[in-house]
Amino acid sequence: MAFGTSSGAAPRSTTSAKIVVAGGFGVGKTTFVGAVSEINPLRTEAVMTSASAGIDDLTHTGDKTTTTVAMDFGRITLDQDLILYLFGTPGQDRFWFMWDDLVRGAIGAIVLVDTRRLADCFPAVDYFENSGLPFVVALNGFEGHQPYTPEEVREALQIGPGAPIITTDARHRADAKSALITLVEHALMARLK
Repeated sequence: MAFGTSSGAAPRSTTSAKIVVAGGFGVGKTTFVGAVSEINPLRTEAVMTSASAGIDDLTHTGDKTTTTVAMDFGRITLDQDLILYLFGTPGQDRFWFMWDDLVRGAIGAIVLVDTRRLADCFPAVDYFENSGLPFVVALNGFEGHQPYTPEEVREALQIGPGAPIITTDARHRADAKSALITLVEHALMARLK
């Protein structure tokens, strides 16, 4: 069913795109998807039990009681003709076998990074560099704290100038939306090259 306008102009078509939100354990992927989604997000959270003791490092995430075991899903309309479907990956390496399926068909990825635990993002960055999928590194400021600049992180991760590195706060809708816009622009530019 097409919707017209009173001026006789052609109806606008809607485009949708799949975006992946990835990163290490406890970096804010579920929070990011929940903050920006215009629908009640689907979460596959499980309560953390003593079985994860010694496996999941809770040093910087002491209040964390649940963890994503499959994916998070949300949706945001960026413009009346662009809808993004967000798929958050699980962060622990024991769930990485799902990433290929979650990434299939995506136009790009947000790699959330907690700079207090920079090494935790290496697998996600490596994954997207090796796959050729455009990605943006988003430094998630915990408690409003950003100990390193994007350029310091770029040097530490040895990421070339082609991948944008931005700061964000996964709890805030405006920050998450801005990160998604940066990714969509980056993915579009990558397709034009």
